This record gives sequence, C-alpha cells and structure tokens, in this order.
Amino acid sequence: MAAVTTRRDDAILVITLDRPKANAIDVATSMELYAAFKELDEDPSLRVGIITGTGRFFSAGWDLGAANEGEAVDAVHSPGGFAGLTEYFSLTKPVIAAINGPVAGIGLVMTLYCDIRIAAADAKFTSAFVKRGLIAEYGGAWLASRVMGVANALEIFISGRVFDGVEARDLGLVNKVLPSEGFMDAVMKYARDMAQNNSPRSMRVIKHQIWESLFQGLGEGVELSVVEMKASIASEDFKEGVAHFLEKRQARFSGR
Repeated sequence: MAAVTTRRDDAILVITLDRPKANAIDVATSMELYAAFKELDEDPSLRVGIITGTGRFFSAGWDLGAANEGEAVDAVHSPGGFAGLTEYFSLTKPVIAAINGPVAGIGLVMTLYCDIRIAAADAKFTSAFVKRGLIAEYGGAWLASRVMGVANALEIFISGRVFDGVEARDLGLVNKVLPSEGFMDAVMKYARDMAQNNSPRSMRVIKHQIWESLFQGLGEGVELSVVEMKASIASEDFKEGVAHFLEKRQARFSGR
C-alpha cells in the first residue's frame, strides 16, 4: 500500500503522507516522496506543489520501529533517502508545506526544505532529536539557523520542547498560521492564486535566486539579478505580464 498519495488540482500537485501510524517516514516512504517531487518538477503543466499529511498528523518523523528492524544505512543515504532531502533544492517549482497537525524530527526538517510553510494554529512542533539521543539530522541545523535565526534554532533543537503553530510563526519557523477549521481549503486558495496569477518562470528564477543567495555575497547576488533581469525582459512571460495588466484580463503565462 502506498504511503504517499498525489492529487492534481489544475496546476497544483498535492502530495499527501498517508502512512499508519502518524505518517512516520521510513526509507520506502522517502523514496515515494522523491518520486512525487520528481513528477512535480518534470511535468510542465504543474506549477505549485503542496505537501501535507492525512488524518490528524503531518508527520511524526522517522519511523523508529522500522529503524530498529535494521534498515540499511546506505539506503538511508541514497538518492531519495533522508539525506536525499537536499535534492529538494534542485526543484524548480515552489513547494508549500501545509502543516495540518503534529510534526516532529525528520518531518520537521522536511518542512524546512520547503519554500513556504503554512501551519494550522493548533499544530504541534518538536525537533525531538535530543529526546532520542540523536542530532539535528540531514541539514536541519543549517536550515533552521537560516530560517529562524541562530538563537531560535539553538533553543528549539537543544530543548526538544513542544510548541504550537502560533509560536512557530512567532519564531519565524512558519510563514502563516491558519485556523484548523477549513485549513486545507485556505491553503489551496493560497496555492491557486500562485498557480493562476504568477509567472512560472518568475517563480522558478526567484526561488533559485533566494536559495543561491545563501551561498553568495551581496555583489554576487546583484550580478545574478542583473543577468536574470535581462533574461526576464526578453521572456514570453514578461510580454504576457505587461499585456494582461494593460488589457485588464486574466494572465495566460506560458512559463517561457
């Protein structure tokens, strides 16, 4: 039985963790996630991805039961395994983490690899690693310190404490907090606005610019923006962006 399901909503691919119990992740689940994100990235009709969990949980993190059964270390570190989370950086389309409920451990790290994080107000967060004798896994320390600052990253990872969606927003961990009632409908509305009204090309380039900036100085960032600005002005999406604005009609971006 598949642990990851996908559903298309026009130009949006909704990727859902669906694994008893609590959507915990093992290597097989990670491989299924890898395949789903590959589908998102390679299908030109798709413009935005959403990852969420079924039922009450987003993800309880690594399936410790499976780990105790002796999953091979080299499988964990293979492409599509937990270390393969870094491959999310190569995705060209924006990914929204719709954190519908409790999230812990590697599940929390996975949301850090997403571009936008939206949480239900009563969702529960914990790194949990220190409670299990583990460390900040698979780039979690690097990402968290950049997403929420060093002080907040140290506090939530070293304490391992539980906090809710509202505090997650205050810490800078999530971008938006929404009521639990109607949560996914609201996330879908947000994603549809992106998919229908934004240039796919612009979203792709801006995503690259922002992630790349983490490895650049200001001068390099300015140089890249000049190169990309020239390319954008020559693009079909720029012409369409001007035309639909002047003609007061719905945009028809091609992504080129």
